[in-house]
Amino acid sequence: MALRIAGVNIPNDKRVEVALTYIYGIGDTKSRKVLVEAKVDKNKRVKDLDEKEANLLREIIEKKNTVEGDLRREIQSNIKRLKEINCYRGIRHAKHLPARGQRTKTNSRTVRGNKKQTIGSGKSKAGLQKT
Repeated sequence: MALRIAGVNIPNDKRVEVALTYIYGIGDTKSRKVLVEAKVDKNKRVKDLDEKEANLLREIIEKKNTVEGDLRREIQSNIKRLKEINCYRGIRHAKHLPARGQRTKTNSRTVRGNKKQTIGSGKSKAGLQKT
């Protein structure tokens, strides 16, 4: 049976250190800190964890860290607040443009989407008209 922490199924065959990063809000560093606090070997596989260790990990993550739905809600409310007060960052979020000072002439494809539009000369092709 798969280990479930904060509403996320943790993969059984991965090392605990890597498997914890499947939870939104937990990266490499926080994963290591949680394992040190729980005194669990980071090289142990998830399927090899006993029930006591699994419950301890679940308790530490859910009690001491903001993860998954709560974190997503908090981030969305922060962005909504920025939009409502019409600050620079809020305006950038509303227009779907980079908010942290990146250039936008090129290289803002992640935020804007992959919009590769080429503009023709505007001249109609006379030989391809249907009659």
